Amino acid sequence: MSQLSVRLEELRQRIEVAAVAAGRNPGEVELLPVSKGQPAEAVREAIGLGLSRFGESYVSEAIPKIAKIVEPVDWVYLGPIQSNKTRPIAENFAAVLGLSALKAGYRLSSQRPAGLPPLSVCIQVNVDADPAKSGIGPDELAAFVEEISALPNLVLRGLMTVPRMDSGGDTPGFATMAALFERHRDLGAQWDTLSMGMSADFEQAIAHGATQVRLGTALFGPRAAKRSLADHSQTSGRG
Repeated sequence: MSQLSVRLEELRQRIEVAAVAAGRNPGEVELLPVSKGQPAEAVREAIGLGLSRFGESYVSEAIPKIAKIVEPVDWVYLGPIQSNKTRPIAENFAAVLGLSALKAGYRLSSQRPAGLPPLSVCIQVNVDADPAKSGIGPDELAAFVEEISALPNLVLRGLMTVPRMDSGGDTPGFATMAALFERHRDLGAQWDTLSMGMSADFEQAIAHGATQVRLGTALFGPRAAKRSLADHSQTSGRG
């Protein structure tokens, strides 16, 4: 077995244990492989192991990689969106995790090609009011949801976050996010995605109701590529 297949099996087992311990069905939790910084060969190996959705954060890295992959997979964009990057995202990705600006939402909707299904999006919530991270505040969420839900070529699927871990190894923001998610679903939101938890804290996230965990280095190992400063000006922290 390859190292990737071993790590994948171990992570699936850890997800199952965490879900069962929380009284949840492990099938409710998606493992989203974060392939940013990984070569196309690693993605192809992961596809051979049955994975079919991959997260990327840097447009200049992702587009050439996407062109090399002929297998039918879904690409998920993770992180802040610069205005000049919306068109390639709208044209090449199936989903966006981290929408937090109305301007970006309008551009993604207007630039989504007519032959593609609506772009799935999750709103990023900066649950800790961390100045180093993108996202809207919890008190801004209701108005933002109303605006994004009205855009014709986007489908709002839920929420995502990159919360701060405290000195004791806990992530209090997970509980806040779970409450926000359930509150909106109780009000009628047809959401199915609460994306939170990465390599260091995904088991905590599952205990608080995450339906998707974003795993990069825990799955693929160390990243081979350096981050592109042309793509992001803020820490993305995606896996």
